[in-house]
Amino acid sequence: MAELHILGELCHASNFEEPNLFCRWSVQFGSCWKVIEGHSEGQTCTSTARVEQRSYFSTPIDLHLACRGIQGWPKIHIEVFAVNSFGNYWPVGYGFAHVPTQPGQQRVRVATWKVSSARFFDSVREKFHTGGFTVAKSDIVFSGIERYKLLTKSSGSVELELMLIFKNFAENGVELR
Repeated sequence: MAELHILGELCHASNFEEPNLFCRWSVQFGSCWKVIEGHSEGQTCTSTARVEQRSYFSTPIDLHLACRGIQGWPKIHIEVFAVNSFGNYWPVGYGFAHVPTQPGQQRVRVATWKVSSARFFDSVREKFHTGGFTVAKSDIVFSGIERYKLLTKSSGSVELELMLIFKNFAENGVELR
């Protein structure tokens, strides 16, 4: 079986309006893939110190996958949440990016979007950091099914620094360029 090692960190979130942020992340993949070792999902701590419109997380990612085929290539799914002083949290960004197909050190930038509303009351509630909208099923974010029905707007971005190690891909007839 071919193997993929994903090592790295979820570095920071940038250009979000909200001051206190945390991220939930997961690696989604098809039925040809399985986890050998590590965690395929996690959560960062809350970052309250904002420097240059960035919230730093430095959360490690360490995942070892095996595959029978390349169908369902792994994707990194990101959800960014804001937290207010009362401990309430709400989503301020959803996004995903495919894991690069090149071995070695890679920087991945995940552009995010959030669900918005056309109603005045909802925009006031969001402006004063007391809540936002969430998606009912998180697979809408990375699968694209029914995503076209949502009213959305751009939010910030999340950067990851990854080291990708490929093993036995060539022996299994997969040529990665």
